Amino acid sequence: MRKLSVALIFGGKSGEHDVSRISASSIFKNINKEKYDIHTIGINKDGKWMYYSGSAENIANGKWEELADETVKINLIPNGNSKVGLEFNDGTFKHFDVLFPVLHGPYGEDGKIQGLFEISNIPYVGCGVLASSVGMDKLICKKVFTQIGLPQVDYTYTTKWQFDISKNDELDRIEQTLNYPIFVKPANMGSSVGISKVSNRNELLSGINEALKYDRRIVLEQGIDAREIEVAVLGNDEVKSSIAGEIIPAKDFYDYEDKYINGVSKLEIPASIDAETMMKIRQMAIDAFKAIDGKGLSRVDFFVDKKDGEIYINEINTLPGFTNISMYPKLWDATGIQYTDLIDNLIKLAIEDRQ
Repeated sequence: MRKLSVALIFGGKSGEHDVSRISASSIFKNINKEKYDIHTIGINKDGKWMYYSGSAENIANGKWEELADETVKINLIPNGNSKVGLEFNDGTFKHFDVLFPVLHGPYGEDGKIQGLFEISNIPYVGCGVLASSVGMDKLICKKVFTQIGLPQVDYTYTTKWQFDISKNDELDRIEQTLNYPIFVKPANMGSSVGISKVSNRNELLSGINEALKYDRRIVLEQGIDAREIEVAVLGNDEVKSSIAGEIIPAKDFYDYEDKYINGVSKLEIPASIDAETMMKIRQMAIDAFKAIDGKGLSRVDFFVDKKDGEIYINEINTLPGFTNISMYPKLWDATGIQYTDLIDNLIKLAIEDRQ
């Protein structure tokens, strides 16, 4: 039986470039190479696409870029007699059966590259254009969740334009709307990049300025004393959710450094919650996924208030981290789907979506 040709696409121009490389390296190591002929395509921080045929280690450590073969033409748009795949100098051609993007953050998780994949008419892993763009935009996503009645913590937002012309008025308005502590987040970013927890006006100003480095729209959320619970979802029309896991942060919150660098926070799988809460959170995760018309995979994050046990949806991640310490594969492993089989499932769902 012929192996399916899979293009693993990683890197990108976003602030999550390094995370993407680590996720791609892990997938490359664990994909079933007896079933799949895998081709790795890297996008550097300047947005240049390059073919790389070396080791997973060099993807993770960033050396892939200097070792890439720039003579290979990467064709993702059908054009005349050109097919979607790799064109080599010697005239040989390797087509793609499935595209597997591992591009966290802007330009990869926000619907932009999914639009290109739609033009290519090749099956691709993960959510489509609409779900990707809505899931990535924290502000729009909150409005969608409100429409279907999913509970959320109080929030407000500001923009770079509004903040620049009336900084003090905006700070006053935010302080009148929310109590400290407040979480400050770029509307379009993942992996906790640009997020800060603030406890006074000076910190609020600094937090907004930091978040504005990544986006022109800023979401501000009411901080609560809560447990951080996460659920993985998998499927297209028929969707299933994993058991819930809990993040026990080593700091005030589960930040970028802890997720991908030092990994000192504790992941408790399954989360120590009662059966009713577990069932409710798992269903809410499926509801959130379907609300944005998700396909393939997502990780849905929740808060459970330590005082009264109230559940609040935090956000949905349509291209969650896939590193060896990432919650998404760990949740499915604990639910009964091991890493290699999970990759296989995602590829099958991509193909199924095009049939």
